[in-house]
Amino acid sequence: MSFDKDALSAAITKHGRVARVVVAEVQGSTPREVGAAMLVWQTPAGFDQSGTIGGGTLEFEAAKHAFSAPRLQRLPLGPAMGQCCGGAVTLLTEVFESASDIPEDIFARGPGDMPFAVKKALAEARAQGLLKPKLHGDWMVEPITRATRPLWVWGAGHVGRAIVATLAPLPDLAITWVDTAANRFPDTLPGGVTQLIAEHPEALMAYAPPEAEHLILTYSHALDLELCHRALDHGFAFAGLIGSRTKWARFRSRLRDLGHTDAQIDRICCPIGQPDLGKHPQAIAVGVAAQVISGRKITESYGERTG
Repeated sequence: MSFDKDALSAAITKHGRVARVVVAEVQGSTPREVGAAMLVWQTPAGFDQSGTIGGGTLEFEAAKHAFSAPRLQRLPLGPAMGQCCGGAVTLLTEVFESASDIPEDIFARGPGDMPFAVKKALAEARAQGLLKPKLHGDWMVEPITRATRPLWVWGAGHVGRAIVATLAPLPDLAITWVDTAANRFPDTLPGGVTQLIAEHPEALMAYAPPEAEHLILTYSHALDLELCHRALDHGFAFAGLIGSRTKWARFRSRLRDLGHTDAQIDRICCPIGQPDLGKHPQAIAVGVAAQVISGRKITESYGERTG
């Protein structure tokens, strides 16, 4: 878990003052782990939020009082909230009007001078590149979210929209979404998604990082084939193609004709997702999201009508 500076900045731009509530410390059984956070903003009807710290009553009360709560609160979930978890949670609540002063790597803050334990944690984290959120006394230390996995989604049809909407909240994914026209995309893009519009999208494959992951699901089989061809020439960490057994058999033959070996072609995963979940775009998106998160290659087919 880490501090999502971009999400906070976007929320401030849209809503003004934003409260951030983060699980700073846990004891025993609790709904969420240290670092789980939510953003809360005021509305004419009361408040609204994004993200979750879990726990039903805990989350509702924390959001309801986010602009008046003490900075640190330790809450036994049973006695204080009537919840059956049995543990205790310490919440850190902070109100932000700007994110410009938040560092780009590690955010350490608290009252008074920085304690030695915090200085030591920062030095070790910067030397080793590894840090977990932790409360040191009254000081909270959190790594800043960095999107470290470039994911290119080719196609903004029903399945593309469902996949992007499902994956966009994941903080480690840097999603680039490609299609041929602006009207193929939804009116509002999820936060953190980069939109690319090109009459010939296949030409953009050359600009994808070689470590990028690709999901190919355009409206055109010819375009899908060309994207697979160019991905194999360009290099990638993962490439998945939506399609049926018939489609993939034809693609394999045509990719061989284009000069690719069977070993190279086998690097492309077709179909993608979990076929047993069904063919509804949202069901496909759930399966694909699970595959992207887990890194598994799934070999079963969606069936004839998907491609």
